[in-house]
Amino acid sequence: MVNDGQASTPSAFSFISKGWKEVKHSADADLQLMKERANSFKNLATSFDREIENFFNSASAFSVPAIRSPPAEIEFVKRLQPNLSEFRRNYSSPDFSKKVLEKWGPRSRIRIDLSAIKNAIVSEVEAEGDETIDFDRVRRGRKLTFREFWGEWKGEGEAEEGQTKDWEPIRALKTRLKEFEIRSSSAEIFGGFKNSEFVEKFKSGLKSIYKEPQESKEVPPLDVPELLASLVRQSGPFLDQLGVRKDLCDKIVENLCSKRKNQLLLRSLSSEESSILESENVNDELDLRIASVLQSTGHRYEGGFWGDHSKHDPSDRKRHVAIVTTASLPWMTGTAVNPLFRAAYLAESAKQNVTLLVPWLCKSDQELVYPNNVTFSSPEEQEIYIRNWLEERIGFRADFKISFYPGKFSKERRSIIPAGDTSQFIPSKYADIAILEEPEHLNWYHHGKRWTDKFNHVVGVVHTNYLEYIKREKNGALQAFLVKHINNWVTRAYCNKVLRLSAATQDLPKSVVCNVHGVNPTFLKIGEKIAAERELGQQAFSEGAYFLGKMVWAKGYRELIDLLAKHKNELSGFKLDVFGNGEDAHEVQSTAKKLELNLNFMKGRDHADDSLHRYKVFINPSVSDVLCTATAEALAMGKFVVCADHPSNEFFMSFTNCLTYKTSEDFVAKVKEALANEPLPLTPEERYNLSWEAATQRFVEYSDLSKVLNDITVGEKLSNANGKFMTKSLSMPNLTQMVDGGLAFAHYCLTGNEFLRLCTGAIPGTRDYDKQHCKDLHLLPPQVENPIYGW
Repeated sequence: MVNDGQASTPSAFSFISKGWKEVKHSADADLQLMKERANSFKNLATSFDREIENFFNSASAFSVPAIRSPPAEIEFVKRLQPNLSEFRRNYSSPDFSKKVLEKWGPRSRIRIDLSAIKNAIVSEVEAEGDETIDFDRVRRGRKLTFREFWGEWKGEGEAEEGQTKDWEPIRALKTRLKEFEIRSSSAEIFGGFKNSEFVEKFKSGLKSIYKEPQESKEVPPLDVPELLASLVRQSGPFLDQLGVRKDLCDKIVENLCSKRKNQLLLRSLSSEESSILESENVNDELDLRIASVLQSTGHRYEGGFWGDHSKHDPSDRKRHVAIVTTASLPWMTGTAVNPLFRAAYLAESAKQNVTLLVPWLCKSDQELVYPNNVTFSSPEEQEIYIRNWLEERIGFRADFKISFYPGKFSKERRSIIPAGDTSQFIPSKYADIAILEEPEHLNWYHHGKRWTDKFNHVVGVVHTNYLEYIKREKNGALQAFLVKHINNWVTRAYCNKVLRLSAATQDLPKSVVCNVHGVNPTFLKIGEKIAAERELGQQAFSEGAYFLGKMVWAKGYRELIDLLAKHKNELSGFKLDVFGNGEDAHEVQSTAKKLELNLNFMKGRDHADDSLHRYKVFINPSVSDVLCTATAEALAMGKFVVCADHPSNEFFMSFTNCLTYKTSEDFVAKVKEALANEPLPLTPEERYNLSWEAATQRFVEYSDLSKVLNDITVGEKLSNANGKFMTKSLSMPNLTQMVDGGLAFAHYCLTGNEFLRLCTGAIPGTRDYDKQHCKDLHLLPPQVENPIYGW
């Protein structure tokens, strides 16, 4: 038999050897007891016979997919039983017992002569020494092999000469054992069992209760560099208010994280995960570490320290958008016109209800602000004026609500300042999404509920470059420094997202640069009309160059006069018509007259007026605008535009008819080029980019309004190397939000003090609205809870 067969049977013969050792031990311990029990060996043999029979019966009933007993085995057992009985009678006789007991002395060696059995069941064997089983040798640790006990099997016809043929039951048993040995050596038995359905279910059960060692590892706590990096990064709002630059904070965070990046920061991650995280930025790595640690502790972040969770629930699937602005028609300023168009085009989709909230001025202030001595005796009257003006230009009836809040006009700032808490004029049940046109202006002296606490999403749209205007005033540098930080303060505290029309404005927190303004559809129609006339061969432009804007120095008049004065000789014979009204009108005109400039000043008028259609060139040298509406309107009408190469004009530089200059000499060249040539008609793409449909689409995209309106969570998610996502907002407290809330609370406290308000330039009595506002808007005194006007 081969060695593999020996390896498959040691357990069986080890059992036999162990039994014989126990018998020898019992014989050595008590020989007398063995003598007395010799007579009972017959009964034991009978019991052994019964056990063997039961064993074969049970073996026939046992079923394993890889071991199946054929019917021939049952016949073998039946043939084996008579021979076993005969074997039992022979060895249970008194003579046999006597012979055995005589040899079982205290110091005798037990030897059982197996030669007779061997001759009976083995056809051929190689004689190797004594043909007995030495139990002393077995006791010393040597195990009998299958070859030693049974001998080598030979077929019935292969028995050597002089030897008897195999006993039929033994021969059948040897055949079965040999088959068992071969099947064991080829792993057929356990191969089938291994692939059985029972084993697969057992393995799946173990996997369900077994966790991978990596997953069960405890996430290491944050170390000191990580804590400092998180503190510095999330303290950015506060540090920015102290004048610490953002890039300096980023460098500090990067240095703190890089020291531990390959040690504690990634200690709990495998090499594969480490390689993945190394490709990410430092902020993502730090966020993942903090979120993992907090999630491992079972912590769930429920909101900031200053948060107010009683916000509007859009359960009716109809969202509400409130647009709050700082001016209203008939004041023809950008913050009056553009929010009006935005409200109309947002309401056109009918996916959300829209409310436009505009300031209401008492009659004394109306006379100072509104042109041509236009005044209104009631908000209803002004609302009718606004709607008629709008419908004449957009061509459809816009379904949105117009409401009013109390405001006062500041002569020094030339702007309207809200009086009281503007947010209270939007009922809480409609406080869903707020769009703050000029968020810094609306919140300079805001003393009321925090916008981000009352509304689910607050978007700020920056219209005006206040820093550029302030620098032109007395002590402008100091004032600009203070206003810059106040603007950062209020926009950070009251907005979730800030849109800057161009990069000409200061870099505000949470801001992106995108032009979200379109032009009045009337101007596009004028451009189409002029293009049609040119196709017919008619003269479209009969006039030269013009400039239009509010007549204040900051609106580009200073730059215009300086350029014309410097190059008066190069532009000899050049005539420029100027349209505008304003506080600096007299000074501007006298300066131009003193310098003997060829400027023709006329009263301000609507840019869509028929008298302006025939001008070919619009000149706008202003660098104080954020995004000049007049420039967009001139391009829409198909005119040439000559403007400065400045961030405020970046959106227009892609248009064919836009001619930009960098130097004063270049300005002269561009003016001459425009006067000598004809502008090209707008392409369909240029016409669409100027439209309010395109501007509304850009606004919805860049303000995250598309996600909010579609109930898509805006919260950040982090992904680890295993591809599993965790929501940062659910596991990690946001220190930035806590700082923002603290800034809002501090601002509320400061604006509540009348003395501090006056020191910073506020209009007296604007913390609350006055009696005239109560009368005009049908409001109760501020100390009493008011019914909201228009609701």
